Amino acid sequence: MTAVDPGAAEAAPTLPFALAVNQALDVALGLDDSVFLLGEDIAEPSGGVYKVTNGLSEKYGTHRVRKTPISEQAIVGAATGAAIAGMRPVAEIMIMDFLAVCLDQLANHAAKIRYMSGGQTTVPLVIRTSAGAGMQFGAQHSELLEAWLVHTPGMKVVVPSTPADAKGLLLSAIFDDDPVLFVEQMLLYYAVTGPVPPGDHRVPLGVAAVRREGDDVTLVSYGRQVADCLAVADRLAGEGVSCEVVDLRSLVPLDEATMLGSVAKTTRAVVVHEAVTRAGFGAELSSRIHEELFADLAAPVQRVGGMNTPVPYARQLEQAFLPTQDRIAAAVLRAVG
Repeated sequence: MTAVDPGAAEAAPTLPFALAVNQALDVALGLDDSVFLLGEDIAEPSGGVYKVTNGLSEKYGTHRVRKTPISEQAIVGAATGAAIAGMRPVAEIMIMDFLAVCLDQLANHAAKIRYMSGGQTTVPLVIRTSAGAGMQFGAQHSELLEAWLVHTPGMKVVVPSTPADAKGLLLSAIFDDDPVLFVEQMLLYYAVTGPVPPGDHRVPLGVAAVRREGDDVTLVSYGRQVADCLAVADRLAGEGVSCEVVDLRSLVPLDEATMLGSVAKTTRAVVVHEAVTRAGFGAELSSRIHEELFADLAAPVQRVGGMNTPVPYARQLEQAFLPTQDRIAAAVLRAVG
């Protein structure tokens, strides 16, 4: 079980989430010549649609920060081939919905090559992608689709919630020898700031963080919804409900020990994520908790996620789609009875 060290955090400079990702890429490019970036519009003058790669092509050259045509299949196919050949590519798929057109390269090639080669061939590939509702980008530019790759053996999946974790987890992902899907929720890029340790700061994959300790119920979440869970915990503390908040950080590998240890203590759990609730990753988490702790649970595990619909464009409908703090609080109160 890993908790944030407040003393270390205070000593680090405060940065927005997007700049923390930029720092991780900068550090990786500086450390290892086999690291290179590829994706649409990632080089100057644009520096990426969200400016996440700003300045990197000028510093390292366009041979290492390579703009590509608008072809997700070409990006992932080229990156997978380069990884097999010994490079460490970091490919950007601008919007997570576009992963659909390159799932064959990811699920049938990148994820399976280590297994099919008897462990002789590794695929040290990172796919960075932005995702998430709340910006009125419509049904084809707003989804969280992490369950697609969580369900694919051979892939690792990471969804950070803080700037420090964005940097630390991305550096660990880049220097991992297996393919990693790295999901960056768009609303975190410039709305969220936090302390980010300088230099080669790494956070290990597969280690969850307990963001808040509590006794009555465990909220299990990842990405942007961790902040909503913490806000709900603050709100319900005034009503006498003590919430523990577990930030999974990486979904594969999953830190089951921290999640199950927390639920074993509180005996109640609410799983929160932005993706559509039906068959989302919350269903897997709920099942694991019931399988391991059924006799100890004081109430059924609650799930809170997106509504079962494409993400609406209209602001009011889009907000209704999302797992709001009110919906999370209602689920917690159902759990504690």
